[in-house]
Amino acid sequence: MRRSLSSSLVVGAIFALLLREISAIKTDVSNLRRRSPDDGTRSLCSHLIRPNGYPCTEHTVQTKDGYLLALQRVSSRNGNLRVQCGPPVLLVHGLFMGGDAWFLDSTEESLGFILADYGFDVWVANVRGTHWSHGHVTLSEKSKGFWDWSWQDLALYDLAEMICFINLKTSSKIFLVGHSQGTIVSLAALTQPDVVEMVEAAALLSPISYLDHITAPLVRRMVSMHLDQMVLALGMHQLNFRSNVLIDLIDSLCNGHLDCNDLLTAITGFFSLSPFSPTSISTPLYPNPHPPPFPF
Repeated sequence: MRRSLSSSLVVGAIFALLLREISAIKTDVSNLRRRSPDDGTRSLCSHLIRPNGYPCTEHTVQTKDGYLLALQRVSSRNGNLRVQCGPPVLLVHGLFMGGDAWFLDSTEESLGFILADYGFDVWVANVRGTHWSHGHVTLSEKSKGFWDWSWQDLALYDLAEMICFINLKTSSKIFLVGHSQGTIVSLAALTQPDVVEMVEAAALLSPISYLDHITAPLVRRMVSMHLDQMVLALGMHQLNFRSNVLIDLIDSLCNGHLDCNDLLTAITGFFSLSPFSPTSISTPLYPNPHPPPFPF
């Protein structure tokens, strides 16, 4: 009963503040074209990876439909990005997440840092719409057209282009690691024979394909309320759970109104494998990592 009430409060509060989210949207000319891949404010390398002592470079991959994706290349603290000994590994994040998901724990517990220290040539994917990617060649992030895509496009365009880019850069087959949404995107991408030829092996964490048996209370409640139809009716094309408005909402709810120690379980369900260790749940996630908003 308590978990159901908590989920209802969160969903209700999210819906109540959607109108505020709409009123806060303003045209931002900086979003009309591509963003700089390493301008200091939008760079994953400069924000999270280099401060931990790891060499990191930013790369931009343009998809066939015009999206500008960010790829980070990470080496060990004792390594050289120009001379990588190990094979390339591509890390593909899950839903509502970004490439920063692989670096949120300590350097001894974060998979991205661990693989780099073991000598792998680590590449970090950021699909379209994420904070760390670089927009579109013509479309504004505020436009409906920018969000007119589905997870199939992430497989057929985003992941396929990133794998091809890394293969050309390294002249080597790639080891693929996906988490949650990153697994279904990987499986779909690997239906393409030319992509399969460039992949050595894949490791899928919390693999998904269908949602029939999902147990996450918050997700089930949002589905039963037809939240997607509500958002569409309000004229919104994305639902960003880490927008400033919703960050403030969660902060206020967790400040004495809800037991937010159980909030992650409400979203993911029980026993969900994640790239986070249990200790990282208490790690402050704001204001920077920014996951991809959900397209409608």
